Amino acid sequence: MSPWPIIRTAAVCLFTVAVPPLAGQPQLGQLDASPTLFSVLAALNAAGYDDGLNSPNAHPLRAQVRQWIVQRKPASLDSLKRFVDAHRTGSPASDLSQYVTFALSVDAPPSFKPRFAPNLMPPEAAALEGFSDILSRFHEEAQLDEAFRRSQPAFEQAIQRYHQPVAEAVLQANAYLRNPTSGIRGRRFQLFIDLLGAPNYVLSRVMGDDYFVVVTPSPEPRVRDIRHAYLDYLIDPLAIRNAAILDKKKGLADLALASPILAEDYRNDFVRLAGMCAVYAVEARLDGREGPALVQRFMSEGFILTAYFYDALPTYEKQEQSFRLHFPAMLEAIDVGKEDKRIAQVQFVSERAVRKVQGPPPPAPPQLAGAALLAAQGEELYSKRDLPAAATAFRQALQQTAPKPVQAKATFGLARIAVLQNNPELAQQMFERTLDLNPEPFERAWTSVYLARLARAAGDIPAAAKHYQAALATAGASEGAVKAAQAEMASLPAAPAPRKDP
Repeated sequence: MSPWPIIRTAAVCLFTVAVPPLAGQPQLGQLDASPTLFSVLAALNAAGYDDGLNSPNAHPLRAQVRQWIVQRKPASLDSLKRFVDAHRTGSPASDLSQYVTFALSVDAPPSFKPRFAPNLMPPEAAALEGFSDILSRFHEEAQLDEAFRRSQPAFEQAIQRYHQPVAEAVLQANAYLRNPTSGIRGRRFQLFIDLLGAPNYVLSRVMGDDYFVVVTPSPEPRVRDIRHAYLDYLIDPLAIRNAAILDKKKGLADLALASPILAEDYRNDFVRLAGMCAVYAVEARLDGREGPALVQRFMSEGFILTAYFYDALPTYEKQEQSFRLHFPAMLEAIDVGKEDKRIAQVQFVSERAVRKVQGPPPPAPPQLAGAALLAAQGEELYSKRDLPAAATAFRQALQQTAPKPVQAKATFGLARIAVLQNNPELAQQMFERTLDLNPEPFERAWTSVYLARLARAAGDIPAAAKHYQAALATAGASEGAVKAAQAEMASLPAAPAPRKDP
């Protein structure tokens, strides 16, 4: 049975909702899901990419797509696994980064042909030479076009979650810079929502005239990171355009080299460094009271002109020119001697400050009641064996802010539905996730019983015994779960004795 309902594709741009025709290639909005990125990440997952898989912030679609692929048994899977294994970087973050870069560097499915000449391909993507052919076969065999189509409800929900805050962030940036358009003509800012990667990543890439941002699942929308990328998209070309002015201030570049954590891109390119300093300064102005602390942080990380731009921006704000027209005068006004003295006082840090991803705020009582009520409704529907309606109620419960035990009840419900639908792989994933959510004793004990049954059906008698013992060891377990664990454990066949060499 399919894990997804069939719903028409919808593409959402920053300010409007557009439903493309069913036939032909849809035009992607500025805020959208990418079929190419979907196929690449689906393949990476099938090949063993497990980073963040059990995180509570991982999107359920990731497990569904993995199960979809398992059911289709693509013949190219072994070749795909060998390729991915041979190209591992040793870091899950770097693995994700290189495959995202590859996805943004190639054409849409099913060809996945490179968009650039070999000498112009990004190094990360060039390192995956030969992947297009394997991916093209895998895409067809795993029926990923259909999987992407059926995934649209999940993407639409994620896109709607970002739609309003991103629109507001873009409008805020455009208003501050007095920017009447979305940048320089011929360039494009594209935000893709990716639900198949590990949570809490925001990856930015410049590909020719396109600026891409890829966002993976997170507890809260990563709007500040997106605003940062959009400001970079707008301001960096202005720095390049005024490179001749910056070249006269290039003596300051040597001072940035004292920062032990400044990336090579900025060490070797003063124009790029100055542009990013302007981006950080604008962000600090937009963030109001947080501004001075942010300026100090960015200066300490090696972005040595942030304080200059932050101090110069009030003058810009009081006049009427757009930032694009005022920026050259701002650059001309940089006093190298004065900034040299200011930078000399900076204490450079050895580690970059990491902004922690904030989890969801404590839910208000109505939200708690809503999630708990939906989980209870799901249980009632499950008892009547109205599985589609029960699954809908459980999923809606998981979409609300709620404590982990409430989430565990809904996840436990979805796991049992997977059992009844003869989907043991998905059931096991959901039961294991239930245990990760700190369930109440009732769900914890019964989850262990179900995991024991799945292990027993798979012929793994030691694992089955272990899960039954976990059920019996659960304090406060229900009488039914205890009796089931005792009876079923007593009927377990003896585990085969290990073979002895003659």
